[in-house]
Amino acid sequence: MFNLVDVLDLVTERVGDREAVVFRDRRLTYRDFGDRTNRLAYVLHNLGLGCYRERNELADWQAGQDRLAIYLYNGNEYLEALFAGFKARVAPFNVNFRYTDEELAYLLNNAGARAIIYHRCFASRLESVRQAVPTLEHFIEVDDGSQPGLSDAHSYEEILATAAKDPLNLPRTPDDLYMLYTGGTTGQPKGVLWRQADIFVSVLGGRGNRDGKIIEDRNELATRAQRGGNRILPAPPFMHAAGQFIALNALCAGNTLLVQNTVNRFDASDVLNTVVAEKVNLLSLVGDAFALPLLDAIHSGSSDLSSLKVMLNSGAPLSLPTKQALLAALPGLRIIDVMGSTEGGNQGQHFSDKESSATGTYKPSPGNAVLSEGRDTILAPGHEGIGWWARRRYVPLGYLDDETATLETFVTINGERLSIPGDRTRLLANGEVELLGRNSLTINSGGEKIFVEEVENALKNHPKVLDVLVVGRASERWGEEAVAVVQLSAGAARDETDILNEAALHIARYKLPKAFVFVKQMMRNPSGKPDYAWARSQIQS
Repeated sequence: MFNLVDVLDLVTERVGDREAVVFRDRRLTYRDFGDRTNRLAYVLHNLGLGCYRERNELADWQAGQDRLAIYLYNGNEYLEALFAGFKARVAPFNVNFRYTDEELAYLLNNAGARAIIYHRCFASRLESVRQAVPTLEHFIEVDDGSQPGLSDAHSYEEILATAAKDPLNLPRTPDDLYMLYTGGTTGQPKGVLWRQADIFVSVLGGRGNRDGKIIEDRNELATRAQRGGNRILPAPPFMHAAGQFIALNALCAGNTLLVQNTVNRFDASDVLNTVVAEKVNLLSLVGDAFALPLLDAIHSGSSDLSSLKVMLNSGAPLSLPTKQALLAALPGLRIIDVMGSTEGGNQGQHFSDKESSATGTYKPSPGNAVLSEGRDTILAPGHEGIGWWARRRYVPLGYLDDETATLETFVTINGERLSIPGDRTRLLANGEVELLGRNSLTINSGGEKIFVEEVENALKNHPKVLDVLVVGRASERWGEEAVAVVQLSAGAARDETDILNEAALHIARYKLPKAFVFVKQMMRNPSGKPDYAWARSQIQS
């Protein structure tokens, strides 16, 4: 079983002169990247950060490694901070750069962060919360041209320039932590604790692409790196699993990772310009929130996008009309929908091209299962009723310092540990999984369960609906009823009846929204995931 540093070292040994990360005017080879992460690891170690208790001394929800907050936009520094943390036996974790003071203080306290690496533009927010985070001792500041910074912060590039570049002589173990916070879309964010060996198998390329077998041989990893060299651009923020998983997967396989110029927001034209300039082969995105502006940019220009062979979608579903429009605009493109979660890793895929496209069903990845309503039985294909999508083996340890949530999400059946992130599904007779939606977002209307994602996809079939979120509200008759918050396409007139009639062709009538709220602009978080709290506020106003 592999520690992630071992994987990076193997890649560097085999393809050290290949470009690893390209961002603006910085082009880092794998050897350059290794040197810079060695230097930063040395800095973290000298600050007194590292591992203070080994895994065998801890409960599943406990962390025996110091935590390093990464409060950065996408760029080489984000990836350097991750691998430097791994090398120093520190647990780096993601910070949402859109957080308010209150949210930021909560996250840093929940993590018990001792150090933070951040862009200077966030210095004023850090200054306002630092007194409320007593564990936070060390500040490392990345110069982004903004002013002023924190007076007691270390300059990122200055400390790298003076640090040793030789690898730290520290033990490496597959038990070292990979830590990632959930998005917190349905509750407070939780710190998910993975063993590095498990996240590598589950998400980061530790299985063969064709046979799904776990890679255990060092030579096989090195050979795969030699065959790599694909040019991959993850458009989502690295602070979100949808961006971070793709980025780390690319580096673990010896590919070249591209980062677009504009990183504080999604700029579709800038992304396409990067695709053209760097001859990107694979572009990752998050649902319609990314795909629709991308389509607009494609239609408004005449760029040569012939290098782009694959779009990988995760984090939020692509509606079928949007998917079909992408495939029509880019002949020869293949779209891969990936189902996964922070707690479940890579759970399934669906492949679409111009000849065949669909949405809502997935071929399960190795080690997945569907559990019964009582979460105590693994169901067979073609079962009756609704089940829970679960990940078997190679699952997270638990949630940081949260025994109750850990025991609720991670269960043991017949001596085997499983993760149940909360998605409701059916395992179809053909072995594919039909995704219904998150249980936490389910609306109970008159005793019937309504999955909001299913209703949203049905509504998006109407050409007037540009974007939509569905939420529940109290109802005297039904107990709860569905309400659609809708952003119309440019120039479209409101026609609720016509939208409902189209949706009724795709879902049962009891699932249809009982009311509509029309908004000028839909709110989604920077990763493209829906903001249901905002949507609920719209129906209450």
